[in-house]
Amino acid sequence: MRILHTSDWHLGKSLENFSRIEEQEKFLEDFVQMVEENNVDLVIIAGDIYDSSNPPARAEMLFYTTLKKLSNGERVILVIAGNHDNPERLSAASPLAYEHGVILLGTPKSIAPKGDFGKFKILDSGEGFLEIELKGEKAVIIALPYPSEKRLNEIFTSELEEEKRQKSYSERVGEIFNDLSKKYREDTINIAVSHIFVAGGEESGSERPIQLGGSFTVEIRHLPQKAQYIALGHLHKPQRISSTLPAYYSGSPLQYSKSEMNHSKCAYLVDLKVGEPALVKEIYFKNYKPIEVFRCNGIEEALEICNEYRDKDIWAYFEIKTESPLPSSKIKEMKSILPDIVEIKPILPEDEMEIEDYEIDDKSVKELFEEFYLKENKIPPTEEVLELFMSIVKEEDEEDETSEA
Repeated sequence: MRILHTSDWHLGKSLENFSRIEEQEKFLEDFVQMVEENNVDLVIIAGDIYDSSNPPARAEMLFYTTLKKLSNGERVILVIAGNHDNPERLSAASPLAYEHGVILLGTPKSIAPKGDFGKFKILDSGEGFLEIELKGEKAVIIALPYPSEKRLNEIFTSELEEEKRQKSYSERVGEIFNDLSKKYREDTINIAVSHIFVAGGEESGSERPIQLGGSFTVEIRHLPQKAQYIALGHLHKPQRISSTLPAYYSGSPLQYSKSEMNHSKCAYLVDLKVGEPALVKEIYFKNYKPIEVFRCNGIEEALEICNEYRDKDIWAYFEIKTESPLPSSKIKEMKSILPDIVEIKPILPEDEMEIEDYEIDDKSVKELFEEFYLKENKIPPTEEVLELFMSIVKEEDEEDETSEA
């Protein structure tokens, strides 16, 4: 069975208010061609299909159009929800999707219906697992869509499970994987797929952490030890996170922040046979619109760079050393030459000054953010930025309250 593992498409994502949808459209056109050219039997999309729980209509249209092109009745497409996705919304199209070979799983308790779906069959299924038959091969797949604290508590609900509820997040995830792994057999291909943060994984800066402080981290020892391949989503840098287990993050298909500008993006092509180790190969994506960071000694050097790159399709960040605030006329001239400038950051001599000591206990989160933003960007945050920051803080607080409840 040949698998193509991808994740973290983040359809609808922007780069500092610049839309990335055109790049995403180009990527998905190439991705469909990649699947066809490599005769893929099973496509795994390991979460974060969208960048928000309420994606724009264009992003949803792009996703469903791509699924239709990918499935063509010849292969299976397995999609799980990530922490950015609305699980109910993602799986709402399931009644139609299964007929096209698309399996949509929103929560850890999702159950795929058994039956004959064109070119493949779901022979057995239950909460968190399914057994498929495709082209004479059988595969057992254990799937754990993004397991929030609330969703884990829903799994361990009975009084008999109170001891399990008191265990750490990692231990409870490990318990789920251990129970589901009992479905693996010697005569099946055995796969696991999840959207989690595994200890030792390297972040890139564009991910939104599942939870600060590391309490939502899963230890490698709690992953399914008997899986022939573990397809992970959440981290945006492609990587194998264990020397002993075949556990891989496929990463995001595009560079979603300047911290990723040196990352090569890929999907994993995996060949699996019963009882044999996985053969894993990277297939690299094009960089449709590179991110560039320019560090300049003065505004004139910045203008020279703008002219040098005026015919290139890039996202540009500028850090400009200057003795005084940058003239607005020069900034306007830069943007007229190079339209997709994401940020122009002046570097003033006082940046090296020591930060004045003060007690943060007397300051609100909003005040601290305003001071930090001003220090980093040399201008105060706009109302739009402030509202966005405070909405994120509010959302995190609500999630914490829900978890404690």
